Amino acid sequence: MSAFDDGKDAGALRTIGEVSEALGIRPHVLRYWEAQFPLLKPLKRSGGRRYYRPADVELIKTIDRLVNREGYTLKGAEAVLRAAARSPLDRRGGERRAGDRRAEEGEDAAPGVRLMVSEGPDMDEIIAGLKAVRAKLAAALGG
Repeated sequence: MSAFDDGKDAGALRTIGEVSEALGIRPHVLRYWEAQFPLLKPLKRSGGRRYYRPADVELIKTIDRLVNREGYTLKGAEAVLRAAARSPLDRRGGERRAGDRRAEEGEDAAPGVRLMVSEGPDMDEIIAGLKAVRAKLAAALGG
């Protein structure tokens, strides 16, 4: 079921006010997230009026879930979204893209999951943080 009860088509563009009201996220937070998450780029018309596509709304829901329910920092949530936006395999036949490295499966990856992350100075910090969260969750679940 859609978060919108305004009679518009499910694929219609939404204003920042409509998205804010439907999702319970204040407009200033949505504007801040646009600055923090490069993947979130609503259409902007003259005068700077924002129009969110259905894909933008889904991305906002994901950001909200990661940050407000799963406890990610903005930087950590952005890293998760970047990793999810990339396919582990190149569309031309399974080759890895230059500049990416894969987390090795085993102790540091969930069974059957391979992560792709960009090389960078903050990546080791992000990975260490994610490992700490995983350990806390495992301890809480008795695993």
